[in-house]
Amino acid sequence: MVEVSAEDLRAYVGLGSNLGDRAGNLLLGVRGMLNAGLGVARLSSIYETEPVGVREEQPPYLNMVAELSGVSLPPPEQLLARLLRVEYALGRRRERPREQRTLDLDLLLYGNEVRASEFLTLPHPRLHLRRFVLAPLAELDPAGLHPLLRRSFAELLADADDVSMVEIWKPGGGF
Repeated sequence: MVEVSAEDLRAYVGLGSNLGDRAGNLLLGVRGMLNAGLGVARLSSIYETEPVGVREEQPPYLNMVAELSGVSLPPPEQLLARLLRVEYALGRRRERPREQRTLDLDLLLYGNEVRASEFLTLPHPRLHLRRFVLAPLAELDPAGLHPLLRRSFAELLADADDVSMVEIWKPGGGF
């Protein structure tokens, strides 16, 4: 087994917004992660996406993925707690699942960790099913492997059954 140093450890966070100033909300989410002491190494492009699995009609989302790395990366549960605090500070209230939101921060991957608890499941349980996550993740790490499925993110994106609209965002554009 190859030992991973703290400097090589990578975590990926999905960011999404479909209320208010969507792009501004993503920027505030990135700033919030930096202010929470998280080492944001890289950001994907921003994608405009259709809402998936929602109960009522909703406006389109802006989605992206942030790669976190470095020796300051806290353990997964602490990382998720920091992400939830950032969401809350920016007005997110988790009242109903799949509702519209100013900001959603999802811990997608933490190295090759596999966990399932009441508080945290790694990798994110729907990561491999959703193009709005796979497209920005494959942009950042196309050859990266899903810890359970042992398939690259580029392969998962190419084979995804999800046919929802996922396009690079063009400010002032639209679908």
